[in-house]
Amino acid sequence: MPEAMKHPTPRGSEGKASSAGASVSAVARKEKAPRPTKAPRAPKPTPVKKVPKVKVVKGVLATAGQPKPGPSKRKAPVEVVSGLIGPDHLTRFERARIQGARALQLSFGAPPLIEVSPELADAMSIARAELETKAIPISIRRTLPSGEFQNIPVADLL
Repeated sequence: MPEAMKHPTPRGSEGKASSAGASVSAVARKEKAPRPTKAPRAPKPTPVKKVPKVKVVKGVLATAGQPKPGPSKRKAPVEVVSGLIGPDHLTRFERARIQGARALQLSFGAPPLIEVSPELADAMSIARAELETKAIPISIRRTLPSGEFQNIPVADLL
């Protein structure tokens, strides 16, 4: 056996002289065979989530094993009769909401509640004039955190 085969050379030292003084021949070199390429793996199927069984009871959809919803724990809203909730005038937010709602109604073809003059050209100016003359039959609902509410006609707040 040749000397080069007895003592393999460390990696990276091919072509250099070995410690025995002989060069490594091409036959003695271990050449790596190309690795076979792997076929791409198919993606794993996503697990199917279990859906609870559902049954229909007299037209109502009910989940199996769960109790039916009972009566609500909230109290029914109560209307406040005495006193006034909030300020005794129309706030700027309420005024803007009323004018906007009435202008939208007018733009969709609702009949105006006042005589329309040539100065009132658009729906917003007509709604503003209706509010100033107290012609709008709209009520404001003011509510309290406790659930109490009060319906106040706009004419009473102007």
